[in-house]
Amino acid sequence: MLEGEGSPGTGATLIIITGMSGAGKTIAVQSLEDLGFFCVDNLPPVLIPKFAELIEQSNGKIGKVALVIDLRGREFFTALSESLNYIKDHFTIHCEILFLDATDSVLVQRYKESRRRHPLAPEGMPLDGIRLERKMLEELKNSATQVLNTSTMKPAQLKERIISRFSHLESQMLSVNITSFGFKYGIPIDADLVFDVRFYRIRIILIICDRIRDRIVMCTNML
Repeated sequence: MLEGEGSPGTGATLIIITGMSGAGKTIAVQSLEDLGFFCVDNLPPVLIPKFAELIEQSNGKIGKVALVIDLRGREFFTALSESLNYIKDHFTIHCEILFLDATDSVLVQRYKESRRRHPLAPEGMPLDGIRLERKMLEELKNSATQVLNTSTMKPAQLKERIISRFSHLESQMLSVNITSFGFKYGIPIDADLVFDVRFYRIRIILIICDRIRDRIVMCTNML
């Protein structure tokens, strides 16, 4: 479910992607990257004000930015709230916090499937790290503009939800590229749809041959 649908502001947009480890932050940032966002993974929160300054100085060249902030940089994590408040007071950048969450049982299952260790419990059970992380992120979750629960979502569904939420910031123009190729050189590896139109050429040749034959017959009858 999606809570706290925020309305976009004017000017540059800064999306902070955070939440529980294993809830889908990687898929979220990849989805925003497909929408044309400039994405930075695991940026220390103390550097966010400096990054915001660069955005304003870009004169619109950097208009959509997504930053992944999580407990991998936990020694700086407490500075996130101060950094966001500084941006609100000193810049015209529209900020949103996207918090990704999932139930404990789903997160444990995902860790089992990936055979990864939880960053807060490298030597213990994943559930121990999940409970500690949930407690540490409770205040941040309450201040988030959007909370997305991914417990019942597949990766493709999460990507679709992210794109539908932020696609209004992307140009709606559809781009179609048509390329002609010879089968003896192989099918283009980046093709989405391939149409075999060789039989159309054969039909055209047959039509031309029929017209030539008819012309020869007509000329012969005139002799």
